[in-house]
Amino acid sequence: MRKFLVGILCGLLLAGVVGVVLIFAVIRFGASESAPVVASNSTLWLKLEGGIAEAPPDEMPLPFLEAQSAVTVQELWSALRAAATDSRIKAVVLTPRGVSAGWAKLDEVRSAIVEFKKSGKPVLCWLRTPGAREYYLATAADKIYLAEQDMVNVKGLGAEITYYKGTLDKLGVQMEFETAGKFKDAGDSYRRTAMSPETREVLGSMLDGIYGTIVSAIAQGRKKSPAEIRTMMDDGPFLGQKALALGLVDGLLYEDQFRDELRKKLGGSEVTNIGAREYARESGRGKGPRFGLVVAAGSILRGHAGGFGESEAIMSEDFVKTLRAARDDESLRGVIVRIDSPGGDAIASDDILREMKLLSAKKPIVISMSDVAASGGYYIAATGDPIVAYPNTITGSIGVIYGKPNLKGLYDKIGVTKDSLARGRNALIDSDYGPMSEPTRAKLREGIMSTYQGFLKRVADARKMKVEEVDALGQGRAWLGSQGKDRKLVDELGGLDKAISLLKAKAKLGPDESIRLVPYPPRRSLVARFLTKSTESVADREVRAWLKGHGLAGFEPGLLHGGMMQVMPYTVEFK
Repeated sequence: MRKFLVGILCGLLLAGVVGVVLIFAVIRFGASESAPVVASNSTLWLKLEGGIAEAPPDEMPLPFLEAQSAVTVQELWSALRAAATDSRIKAVVLTPRGVSAGWAKLDEVRSAIVEFKKSGKPVLCWLRTPGAREYYLATAADKIYLAEQDMVNVKGLGAEITYYKGTLDKLGVQMEFETAGKFKDAGDSYRRTAMSPETREVLGSMLDGIYGTIVSAIAQGRKKSPAEIRTMMDDGPFLGQKALALGLVDGLLYEDQFRDELRKKLGGSEVTNIGAREYARESGRGKGPRFGLVVAAGSILRGHAGGFGESEAIMSEDFVKTLRAARDDESLRGVIVRIDSPGGDAIASDDILREMKLLSAKKPIVISMSDVAASGGYYIAATGDPIVAYPNTITGSIGVIYGKPNLKGLYDKIGVTKDSLARGRNALIDSDYGPMSEPTRAKLREGIMSTYQGFLKRVADARKMKVEEVDALGQGRAWLGSQGKDRKLVDELGGLDKAISLLKAKAKLGPDESIRLVPYPPRRSLVARFLTKSTESVADREVRAWLKGHGLAGFEPGLLHGGMMQVMPYTVEFK
């Protein structure tokens, strides 16, 4: 009887939750039918915290849930572009805090703010303990403010890699890798205790490039010379009064004082603030040819995406369906494929590239690279269409890796044994109970080199280069977008504006003709996500979440299962 009553109560509770969700969904649907009203004296308030997403979030019937999702690059771009010519928008207010986006996305946002300033409208920024990322964005503003007791935590740029070999040795775990390319050091965190000369060379080159960008932006924004900024960086971080004396900020104001200053700047009348997402939706209902924005964000894996709790990934079967839908959608005049991926499964990457080429054969497309489009992320861009990257996009990394764990030492420590039977010399090639034999290793190298040669051939065909030329640029080496441009791996430097300009030309549209850039496919509803069946195991999702949380987002469960992967050599954050 007790179980029966508990069942009834649970059923009633579930029905109540579903009812609340449905009520909010109906309200939201009704609200979406009419555009939100923008007051005549409004400011576009860019409150940037955490990451900046590429793909739009799923439709959430509960507004407070959607408000917590990260704003997208396209929403920021659309909002700033529309606000420049909207008489209702009087200014842009920028309040970045704890931003974790990569330097390419930051370049997109900062460039869009600089472009907005050509309208003559002011851009004001209020900072809260800004680091390099926040201050880089702030230097696009006309005026920068900081609380008196706060600090500008800008002190240069550094990169660190964590190595686990010592820990794994104590546990009796050995990670075994075979690679194509001397720079393909994806496994070094597990088999070395410090950077290899190749890693040090590549990271040093990237560090110089990104640091140079930051110095140049600060110098331009604060009207100082790059030499002055480099000297200043060596003395950072800076307390409020010191930052003001050095000209890094324009005033020391608390947030309420900043709001008062904003009102004075706009004539003293009360102003209404509107967020980027809300304003982008209101301003994005214009007319003109439609360009689809297809986002490929995350590691490349085989199978279908999951429902709740899945990590960001490019699941090959789902993404192939998206590309096919875009190819068959007659309302799209062209497609921008936006890539933000460190790569992943080699077979999944090849499946996606095949569908990308079919899309390219039917519609004009342009590839727009975000923070990273490397290894498999570069592979899927090898369609022969124009590639646009930011100067600080991480790209290239043309190479292949195979890895698997050898847990024999760990098993011995904890008393676990395995016994086996095999028919076929390589039947246990993926076993974790012992090291690879030399014949097995030779067999793996044969497959890896074949996959690598296929990678080189596809890039050579797409970029109209010789295989030998691509090999010289490959070997697993990652490049910044500016370096890739010099080496013919990238066609143009820029962001969405440059990609749209190239796509207009391909679609035979005038350079000044208005277009609508629409996320494709449209956002999924909460119900659609709930009903989506996942082929990914719960264990894989948990492992991926742990790896991402420990700075190892590119080192996916697929690699731990064995198999040839086209992934970035490492996941690195410059800060």
